[in-house]
Amino acid sequence: MKFITKIKYLTALVGFIGSAFALGPVTLEKELGGKLDGTAWSSDSLRNKVHVLFYVDPDEKELNEHVGERLKKENFDRKNYASIAVINMDATWLPNFALESALKKKQEKYPDTLYVKDLKKVLVSKWELKDDSSNVLLFDKSGKLIFKIEGKASNDQLESLVKMIKENL
Repeated sequence: MKFITKIKYLTALVGFIGSAFALGPVTLEKELGGKLDGTAWSSDSLRNKVHVLFYVDPDEKELNEHVGERLKKENFDRKNYASIAVINMDATWLPNFALESALKKKQEKYPDTLYVKDLKKVLVSKWELKDDSSNVLLFDKSGKLIFKIEGKASNDQLESLVKMIKENL
């Protein structure tokens, strides 16, 4: 990587990190969404483990499939690591019953991942996530956002994500 490109990258990263910790608490329950079993989900649960949270438009579900596959291969210790998939249910024309059926199949493929429904784009508005896309967020054990990918993850971003997970375990 050229020196100027490295400086631009580092400047962007420092700017991101400086603003990253500003995510406020979010609860998805009732008409706003929640876990597949119908119970509430709160961002307060993003503590005591390193968490990777995928926030996905169902129409873009394949966009970061390579990230999920890579993380699965890493076989991180589940005592210190957790993964969550929050589905932006309001970002698609597909009916909710069809999405719920697909989510149950995903839950079988990734049994260690917690699946959550966001029925009203709550995380888009409260956390300013990219809508109609795929976002990957990494939280440290204290629940602070430490890394974020919007859109398709590049190989460099994926390597950085894996490295940061390992450093924070």
